[in-house]
Amino acid sequence: MLHDIGILETDSPELGCNGRHPYVCHGILGRKMLESSGVPAYGPICERHIGVGISAQDVRQQNLPLPDRDMLPVSIEEQIICYADKFFSKNGSGRRAEEKSVEKIIDGLQRYGPEKVKRFQRWVKMFEFE
Repeated sequence: MLHDIGILETDSPELGCNGRHPYVCHGILGRKMLESSGVPAYGPICERHIGVGISAQDVRQQNLPLPDRDMLPVSIEEQIICYADKFFSKNGSGRRAEEKSVEKIIDGLQRYGPEKVKRFQRWVKMFEFE
């Protein structure tokens, strides 16, 4: 759950968060929080887990309110967190979220481009256990 700590500062009332930043900023906000709390080693995980990672090109093309830099999962740990995070959506109901299927995740990633789908499909091959 530490990777999502930044949602506390977002404007996401459906999640019980009444901050002033857009939800897409929760990664960079989490990194700042962890760095200022003396645990900077975990900060990059926060900003690199959004979607399947956000590139500097994504920031520019989509005019995202994020720093103009790559925020892509690099380490195996970051990739695992990013991958696992796609299967469950946050909800403010207090109920456990239902697990999404691989197909539903891929369908949702389509709108962000084929490279996002391919990245996720690589993770499926890496992390899926029969």
